[in-house]
Amino acid sequence: MRDQASIGKRLKEARKQAGLTQGQIAKIMSMHRPTISEIEAGRRKVSGEEVSSFADEYGVATSWLLEGAADSIRDVDSKIFLAARELSKLKDEDFDKLMKLLRTIRHGAQE
Repeated sequence: MRDQASIGKRLKEARKQAGLTQGQIAKIMSMHRPTISEIEAGRRKVSGEEVSSFADEYGVATSWLLEGAADSIRDVDSKIFLAARELSKLKDEDFDKLMKLLRTIRHGAQE
């Protein structure tokens, strides 16, 4: 039997990493916002189909949502997606500064 509280906690974490509010994911999933709250609090069971839909929306592996199991490829993809979303919010000059810093760090690591 899966621990609903743990699943809810991982769903909340994934939603936040995806940069979505409960209201936004509720709309995407055709649910009510209080339903998302109940799911994340572990007070409402989540069907397999719902877990799969949440995983797709959040860009995480269903195995991680259900059991905390690492799926390294999906984990890396999720991190890259999250980083790209945050980078897209930067002003051009801030993006250029960050890229320069990353090149400096990468160059330092090669020495």
